[in-house]
Amino acid sequence: MKIALIVNPLIPVPPEQYGGIERVVYVLIRELIKMGHHVTLYAHPDSQPGCELKGYRESENYGLKDLLKINLLTSSLLFQNFDIVHTFCRMNNIASLMPFQQPKIVSYQLPPTVSQVKKAVKIAAKNSLYFTACSNFIAQQISHIGQVATIYNSVDMGDYQFNPKVDTDAPLVFLGRIQQEKGTAIAIEIALKTNKKLIIAGNIPDEQIHQQYFNEQVRPFIDQEQIRYIGPVNNMQKNDLLQNASAMLMPVTWDEPFGIVMAEALACGTPVIGFNRGAVPEVVNNGSTGFVCSNTSEMIEGVNNIPSLSRPNCRQAAEEKFSSAVMAKQYEQLYKLVSSS
Repeated sequence: MKIALIVNPLIPVPPEQYGGIERVVYVLIRELIKMGHHVTLYAHPDSQPGCELKGYRESENYGLKDLLKINLLTSSLLFQNFDIVHTFCRMNNIASLMPFQQPKIVSYQLPPTVSQVKKAVKIAAKNSLYFTACSNFIAQQISHIGQVATIYNSVDMGDYQFNPKVDTDAPLVFLGRIQQEKGTAIAIEIALKTNKKLIIAGNIPDEQIHQQYFNEQVRPFIDQEQIRYIGPVNNMQKNDLLQNASAMLMPVTWDEPFGIVMAEALACGTPVIGFNRGAVPEVVNNGSTGFVCSNTSEMIEGVNNIPSLSRPNCRQAAEEKFSSAVMAKQYEQLYKLVSSS
């Protein structure tokens, strides 16, 4: 098949550090090429996706000029005989394609704007527009409007080394953006109350609210002994960090759409302990690959019960549900369905 993939051109594909969507698209491209498909990626000009690249840019503050520019670019897809146009970026970036029979897939990695989905379904040519969601939590928000399938995000299992056993004093890990919604301060509280070491990795967003959160609720507890902060990590550092952790904490205070870092931890054999928000209960098998908790007390109990969890079960769950091969096969099946409609 001839497939066009589109992402917002803010971060190169693959990303060096933060960039969950870009990493998912990269592993999807690799698998699709293995399956014999021809892929063209529309993304940041510095991308190195291993397929044909059409680089484009947009301004930091996305506006009308950017909308017109990207739609001029995407409208040209109508004349290039693509079997599928699949976008992981803003849906209005393919607005020019909506009235035409060109098969289109829009993938949601964040909660959808229902009003936009309704408009798109209304103006799209019949049976030409499908949606995917990275979790059932996201899919159910638009399942009453359009045709939507849940396809979980994935990791390349070859990029993550399975570690069947860690030391009894192995640290807990928090990996993600340092901000209130991700629950960094709660992770610190859990570590202190369970007398466990905690390694915090991730970037601090530039916005003042996040800087203030770090300075007031995170920095005061960093002693680089029990509570360590190591900043953003690349893929190699992430693999080393996760495989040597006793568990990864996901004390999210928002409805996590998927949380690719959970799949990365499971691929290393590392269980996940998180709050029952968003997709967490879809990714974590409670009592087997981690614990799904309702509150801080339950999370503390979960940390104390880490030895009851199975690291081999974690790896097996990642292979069966969150491997790049599984994800690509599901997208391929959807591509064939949509292109034949």
